[in-house]
Amino acid sequence: MDLFSLLVILLFGLALIDLSVGVSNDAVNFLNSAIGSQVATRRVILMIASFGILTGAMFSSGMMEVARKGIFNPDQFMFTEVMIIFLAVMLADVLLLDAFNTLALPTSTTVSIVFELLGAAVALALVRTATSSELSVTDFINLSQAALIISGIFISVGVAFAVGTAVQWLSRAMFTFRLADRRSPMLTGLWASLSLTVISFFLFIKGLSGATFIPEDFKVWAQTHTVQLIGLLFAGWSVVTLAHYFANLSILKTLVLFGTFSLAMAFASNDLVNFVGVPLAGLASWRSWAQAGVEPDQLAMASLLEPVRGDTLWLVAAGGVMIITLWVSQKARSVTETEVSLGRQDAGAERFRPGPLSRALVRGWLGVANVVSRFVPEAVARFLERQFDRSHLKGIDDTGNQGPAFDLLRASVNLTVASGLIALATSFKLPLSTTYVSFMVAMGTSLADRAWGRDSAVYRVAGVLSVIGGWLITAAVAFTVAGTFALAIRLLGWWVVGLLAVLVVVVLRRTAKLHQKRRETQQDASAVSTQPA
Repeated sequence: MDLFSLLVILLFGLALIDLSVGVSNDAVNFLNSAIGSQVATRRVILMIASFGILTGAMFSSGMMEVARKGIFNPDQFMFTEVMIIFLAVMLADVLLLDAFNTLALPTSTTVSIVFELLGAAVALALVRTATSSELSVTDFINLSQAALIISGIFISVGVAFAVGTAVQWLSRAMFTFRLADRRSPMLTGLWASLSLTVISFFLFIKGLSGATFIPEDFKVWAQTHTVQLIGLLFAGWSVVTLAHYFANLSILKTLVLFGTFSLAMAFASNDLVNFVGVPLAGLASWRSWAQAGVEPDQLAMASLLEPVRGDTLWLVAAGGVMIITLWVSQKARSVTETEVSLGRQDAGAERFRPGPLSRALVRGWLGVANVVSRFVPEAVARFLERQFDRSHLKGIDDTGNQGPAFDLLRASVNLTVASGLIALATSFKLPLSTTYVSFMVAMGTSLADRAWGRDSAVYRVAGVLSVIGGWLITAAVAFTVAGTFALAIRLLGWWVVGLLAVLVVVVLRRTAKLHQKRRETQQDASAVSTQPA
């Protein structure tokens, strides 16, 4: 077996690990609302999410372009260089995502893979340009596409927070904190039908577009008859909502569970490329080289410019790995707990400590709120206070683990707004991070729901700032680490790959032990705090 065959095998081995660490971090995107609202038992929630992942994996075969040509121009690189890029990316991705999982912080697998590809490609481009005055780094990088992806990802942060805040405030002003689907059945039915329509449309836009076994005629019809499709979906869900009412069932529970399935499916159908796109591109590169019959440093990888369709069997197998990880990963549970705790309705033990910036932001927000309140008519202010009154919820989550962290209304807003924003961006072909959108929507709804009280606001804001700071670090570290790995392999030789692979194994073992020890400490502290005095 030749060297490059072994390297392809290593790529797929790293992909298995990357699937595990990636799902452990991205699971928060689709589990947060269901687990936070306790819409069902954890087992039921995981079963629904697993079905969504498996369905999405079968729909992801059209989403593999980013790893092949979305960031760099493969026709400018030789086969050897492309393999170095792919190896550096996978090695860096495993280490980076595992670090965030160990810290229980959500980050974006999309941002990590994009900046790792960019960093590794730039590093090798610099080596090439150092020996050739005819080439520049811009010849090797797909600058326009890279700029579009990066700008879209970071712009979505502010948009998601603002829209989540606005929609949640309006929803709470209409429904209050009381049982919404019994208090105002007509209004709740309208809201549920609209939300389910948005989520269903999101499935069509985000899921079916990548499926190879869906007839092209149907895809074209869905894209050209958007209004008719939305009308049909709304009519169908209105009937379902009416049936729930007469059967005395909660339509909000159905909405949250269906939204969980939808986001899980979207995650698998689109973010799967972050984990298996690079190995599959490496396999395609190896096949092109094996057929060409030339030296590995003499074959330009123009073949990666050709359209690609992933192998459904590979994708389903990857989905299976993701599902297993979802059920057994303790780190996935920790990352989910971080986001749920930042959005919970009532105060409790806070993980993050406030700093000068978080205190200044809270003071500024309170100052603005006080100024605005002076211009609100007294009758309107009294009405809003009644709508946002939650005195009847006193006692929920007092110990941090009793009762839901928030109610079904907020969970439904989280899922609907996140689905709607992702579907809208996809329809306009604007890239974004599902992690960033999901997290910032959840934080926006928390703010609008007055979950960040005077006592807890500085802690929650500190947590949000920590997560956002981690996102910025993700981009910088991904670019730097992948570029360093690629440069080391290129200049020192292939033996560096083996050394880095050993490093990955050692780090994963150490972080697993560290995480387990930390969870045991937290469980012991929780047990002590709940004992009667």
